[in-house]
Amino acid sequence: MTTVGIISDTHGCWDRRYAMHFSGCDEIWHAGDVGDIDIINRLKEVAPVVRAVYGNADHGAVRRLLPETEDFYVEGLHVWMTHIGGYPGRYAPGVARLLRQENVSMMVCGHSHILKVISDPLTHVLHINPGAAGLQGWHQVRTLIRLKIDNAVPRDLEVIEMSRSVIYD
Repeated sequence: MTTVGIISDTHGCWDRRYAMHFSGCDEIWHAGDVGDIDIINRLKEVAPVVRAVYGNADHGAVRRLLPETEDFYVEGLHVWMTHIGGYPGRYAPGVARLLRQENVSMMVCGHSHILKVISDPLTHVLHINPGAAGLQGWHQVRTLIRLKIDNAVPRDLEVIEMSRSVIYD
């Protein structure tokens, strides 16, 4: 069984609660708009595996060091992650076709700052957008997701809510 923390849209904001909520995770996935490569480096201090993609607002080291998409397996679950992917019924161009052709089981994206967990009956994909963990944007509640993957099955999904106030180190 693998415990995963999912985060997106930090926009350079580090809150020490990320480490607290993701403590004990085997992996952390960041779905873009990281804002500063230091965010990724700090997440690497929390979990042994950090997977991340760059977002449309990322530049510099983040854009040079991170890919646009990640395609990987965890516990036999096929995961595809990007920043701008849309969601069931409103995927970005070409995404639904890719999900079906590649037999993806879980799609993770960010960008909208809107927390969504949706099972898509047309692509047979579990879509996850963890919302936004940073301060930039209109959202009033910052969100993270934690879940477990056991023998290709996601389970025990938790939504973690944080206020707009940040706890710095």
